[in-house]
Amino acid sequence: MEYRTILVHVDESRRAHEQIRIAALLAQKYNAHLIGAAATGVAPQFFMPGVIGDSNLALLGSALNDLREHAESLLAEFESSAWKMDVKSFEKRLIEEDAGTGLVLQARYSDLVVIGQVNPADYSPLLRADFQEYVLMNSGRPVLIVPYAGHFPQVGKRVLLAWDGSMEATRAVSASIPLLQQADLVRVLVLDTGRPADAHGEQPGADIAIYLARHGIKLEVTEQKIPADIDVGNALLSHAADFGADLIVMGGYGHTRFREILLGGVTRTVLASMTVPVLMFH
Repeated sequence: MEYRTILVHVDESRRAHEQIRIAALLAQKYNAHLIGAAATGVAPQFFMPGVIGDSNLALLGSALNDLREHAESLLAEFESSAWKMDVKSFEKRLIEEDAGTGLVLQARYSDLVVIGQVNPADYSPLLRADFQEYVLMNSGRPVLIVPYAGHFPQVGKRVLLAWDGSMEATRAVSASIPLLQQADLVRVLVLDTGRPADAHGEQPGADIAIYLARHGIKLEVTEQKIPADIDVGNALLSHAADFGADLIVMGGYGHTRFREILLGGVTRTVLASMTVPVLMFH
């Protein structure tokens, strides 16, 4: 897999510049086409006659124009940043839809999606509360999530890869190979969470290490036993800090039959408390 098209969410948060900068750096590194997408937050069909009262149509139509103008101003800032960072190929897209639905659709034609972690103190009425979870669970693409706090001059030099032998972790590994190949060091953290013994093979971490080494990835393997009474998500974040990781790669675990945002505890913890960018794939 190669990153030839990178999609970045251009939102109205105070941190939008950081996720745009990181997406632009990745576009430069992989000679990829960069797409900046900003959403109005409302589908234009909502303003059609018959959906709302005719007496409110003019007023709400004006509101929609204001939303478009605001999104277009965000895209102008994205365009300026892309020019300043000398991104060779980029475009801006206006999404006349809520950001979650619109970004998921655009993700189908991208190799990597870059979004920001939702900051509870920076609430936007145009952004669904479960935005990051929704994109992760529905895009079908690897999602790189940038924390709402901190500055990350580089991403992917020291990578912590959370490995538990699951299908979700396998997808995350495959989707992150371009990043892992560029890393100075990848630490494969084998999480022993009580999965069946055959999930890891005879020697935990050995098979995944051989697989990654064949891709020319510089790595080391460490095993961490996680007792049932320990919060795995916080243990993972603590290990990342001790290792000095600038990127975490992990599977995005969830159960969609009941509710799309009903994610596994590890995923919820990392999404809420991440301190470095995290690449997830469900």
